[in-house]
Amino acid sequence: MTNAYSSTDTLTGKPVANIQRLALHEQVADRLRHMLVEGVIAPGAKLNEREICELLSVSRTPLREAIKLLAAEGLVELLPNRGAVAASLDEGDIISTFEVLAMLEGQSGELAAERITEEELNEIRAMHYEMMACFTRKNLAGYYELNARIHAAINAAAKNPVLSQIYRSVNTRAHPVRFHTNHDESKWKLAAAEHSEMLDALAARDGDKLKRILVGHLVNKRDAVLGQLRASQPPASEAKPNGRKPRASR
Repeated sequence: MTNAYSSTDTLTGKPVANIQRLALHEQVADRLRHMLVEGVIAPGAKLNEREICELLSVSRTPLREAIKLLAAEGLVELLPNRGAVAASLDEGDIISTFEVLAMLEGQSGELAAERITEEELNEIRAMHYEMMACFTRKNLAGYYELNARIHAAINAAAKNPVLSQIYRSVNTRAHPVRFHTNHDESKWKLAAAEHSEMLDALAARDGDKLKRILVGHLVNKRDAVLGQLRASQPPASEAKPNGRKPRASR
């Protein structure tokens, strides 16, 4: 029987191996982070400590430390009398998060175009080609893993530690919703094309162009996320003013 929290490695697509009993809580957090981003644990779902401990072969102490770490990143919420639940973003959260993220990525791109080394550029180029191979194979998990690494590498190439710290904090919060926009093939195709444009602008050291592409890329992601959120909500005629569906009459 498959455990409710079973997951796969985002690069290989193979089942995730159990974590050894004495592993550090950062390793537990890394596995949970993948599960939250990939939707194995759905937004708003309670993190069942017993099941997760069984899956990862760890005790509750490192698990709870991992949950605290993920709460600090904004991926998990700690609620009174409910324990830990997977964070969920409402429409206002999404708009605010992507507004800031677009500015941070745009600034990263502008600085990276000026400061990137040939070695860093070659590493990004290699990741891009590998990512596009994942796109061709429709390997969404592998594509997203490389996608995230490329965005992080552009940010690192900006060589601004303060910018990187803020970027990591905001970007982590957006990971789960960014991942799921690529389930729509037309939006995935657009995102992949935008990444090719990013690489060209970065190689040309055109900071203004790269900034525009990155900001537009994030705006498109935001609109895709909002579209998915709105499509999942009941029509206004089916909901009460407080947002709940009316109960059926008896």
